[in-house]
Amino acid sequence: MTFQLDRFDLASFVQATLAEDLGPGGDITSAAVIPAEARFTGVMDSRDAIVVAGLPIAEAFFRALDPDVEIERLVEDGQAVAAGTDLLRLHGLARAMLTAERSALNTVQHLSGIATMTRAYVEAIAGTGATLLDTRKTIPGLRVLGKYATRMGGATNYRMGLWDAAMIKDNHVAVAGGVGPATARAKAAGISRIIVEVDAIDQIEPALAAGATHLLLDNMDVPTLRAAVAQVAGRVPTEASGGVRLDTIRAIAETGVIYISVGRLTQSAPAADIGLDFTTV
Repeated sequence: MTFQLDRFDLASFVQATLAEDLGPGGDITSAAVIPAEARFTGVMDSRDAIVVAGLPIAEAFFRALDPDVEIERLVEDGQAVAAGTDLLRLHGLARAMLTAERSALNTVQHLSGIATMTRAYVEAIAGTGATLLDTRKTIPGLRVLGKYATRMGGATNYRMGLWDAAMIKDNHVAVAGGVGPATARAKAAGISRIIVEVDAIDQIEPALAAGATHLLLDNMDVPTLRAAVAQVAGRVPTEASGGVRLDTIRAIAETGVIYISVGRLTQSAPAADIGLDFTTV
């Protein structure tokens, strides 16, 4: 089955990534050292316990340089695996494998790192009824992939871009003259989803009265979050955001918020330790 994501062109991504690495001269090391007819068997494995993400993309790098490469996928994206687990087994042209290696590993390491961190946050709020959301804090050009990885970790994608919902934040409020006027302008523009960031209890009623459909409770401590949720009383969904950490997320979830958004999932997840070892056939 072909790997497909909305608004993501896998072939173009692979081509651009390889072109960045190959530059004007190609893989001069492999060309000089490895005979053109040499063949390798390779195994990609995880040195950490991880949640896997990005294997179909890694496969595309190898197939782009050796269309006849034999690939056996040993686990699937979204699967939690122990340290030492083999992920892919490959057999094909040695030069092609070596040239594609770094691009494939970079992708799987980055996406698996995101998925692994995401799964830890999801597990931390299990049973509370709260849903983990990702954010727009993604590496430029890699948003679709980053958000794919959070889905593999168990999060829900939220705001793919500026186009899919209005989000009124403090700078919008400052220019518009208040939460109420800013929200009213968005409603008058015909926007159906209006997310309003509030950082104080007294902003809740003006936002709701003006047409907010979702409240982002920004940087509130746990007692304030609990009070805010009580005041909203289910009229619109509530979301906690700002400074959420793994050691604080469960207490935040237990305030009764519907959603918790965490920017660090895509902004600062460490890469997973994944290697690829080759043997000559």
